[in-house]
Amino acid sequence: MRIELDDLTRPAVLDLLREHLANMYELSPPESVHALDVAKLRGPDITFWTVWDGDLLLACGALKELSASHGEVKSMRTPQAARGRGAARAVLAHILRVARERGYAEVSLETGTHPAFLPAQKLYESFGFRQCGPFGAYPEDPHSLFMTLALAPAND
Repeated sequence: MRIELDDLTRPAVLDLLREHLANMYELSPPESVHALDVAKLRGPDITFWTVWDGDLLLACGALKELSASHGEVKSMRTPQAARGRGAARAVLAHILRVARERGYAEVSLETGTHPAFLPAQKLYESFGFRQCGPFGAYPEDPHSLFMTLALAPAND
């Protein structure tokens, strides 16, 4: 399993992101979908990674800089056929390592409240994320669950 900085041009990555967006719209009302499309994921404030086993795409995830001390986890996704292999855990650990290296004091995320989001919520909780209120520009929303993690500084 390898984690790569990704430029969002490979067909498998684009397919996974289309699957991700479609699934988010299946599970939440449109006004409650905060998943980013490819154009927004290419923004200068976002770093995007993919996880591979050979040529097989196992997962993706991104880190958005909200401020010099606060990051946001975005676009965590594992294809249905590749779940259970630890790729989501690996990319989340990588994202948190990078956040610490950048000196962020906190990393937050938004996920859904539909029962289908429970595995993701449990993954985040296993890393120490705790529920919080809306952050950044997010409004209060019954379809959104907000979580945050205070980070210890990176070990040099």
